[in-house]
Amino acid sequence: MNKAKNKRVQKDLDRIVAALDAGGRIYRSKSMENVRVRKKRGGDAVTDAELQVNQLLREMLVQDGDGWLSEEDVDNEDRLQRSRIWIVDPLDGTSEYVAQLPEWCISIALMEDGGLVAAGIFNPQTDELIYGSREIGVVCRSGRTPKAEIKVLPREALVLASRSEVKRGEWKRFSEGPFQTLAVGSVAYKLALVAAGKADATWTLVPKNEWDVAAGVALLQFAQGHSLTTEGLAPTFNRKNPLFPGLIGFSAAGLERLRPFLKCVVEGKEFRDCLPWARPFAALNSEIIRSGIQSR
Repeated sequence: MNKAKNKRVQKDLDRIVAALDAGGRIYRSKSMENVRVRKKRGGDAVTDAELQVNQLLREMLVQDGDGWLSEEDVDNEDRLQRSRIWIVDPLDGTSEYVAQLPEWCISIALMEDGGLVAAGIFNPQTDELIYGSREIGVVCRSGRTPKAEIKVLPREALVLASRSEVKRGEWKRFSEGPFQTLAVGSVAYKLALVAAGKADATWTLVPKNEWDVAAGVALLQFAQGHSLTTEGLAPTFNRKNPLFPGLIGFSAAGLERLRPFLKCVVEGKEFRDCLPWARPFAALNSEIIRSGIQSR
């Protein structure tokens, strides 16, 4: 990358970090007693706090010619013609935020010329900021971590499960797997924790939108990790339909630690619906992965 472009990416990353911090200050300035919650047309909850943060992020991030895709704005397909697009969720994990569970975050990703070039998430409740780019990798500015279990990885692989999916019983079939599971809220937060090396993998087998996962997928890429949709395809962004059928993310080290599970999926009959993504993960060359880990 030439110096001029490298300098521009660093400026974009600085703006991402500044926007995340500014959004965090808004959330911290509000008490839940004063936050208004209403239902959107689809039934999901939305708060006045995240709408305020959404507006702030747009003002701080978007420059002339940039596209914009946010959960809290009406989609404009003009973004499909843009070379630079911001993919944003001002609050991923609204139900956790309302319940005051420290498992939500602000999520920002920047896409340029078809690829994710910079991203960051910030959990204002735990003061965890995880950001990065292709050039610098992933940086974690950690505050307190409320889940003591994820400060140090256990001897067994650790997989972060969807809190809502666990509640619905959708993770019971994974309970006998060769790994520990920990239920966590926001999918963007889970992906970022995997990218930061605080867990080995996370997956959600239910549909997610681009704004839910773009920053987390970007951070995994910058950390030499891996992600696929539940169809076994590499996720691509700024599509006309921003909905994915589901998403799986592994750290490079986590992929090695979870090879016994992937082998079980490929050779067994219990997880046949997981085959489309388990097969390509299992086929990734161990030597290439180890080389990537050692080079970091």
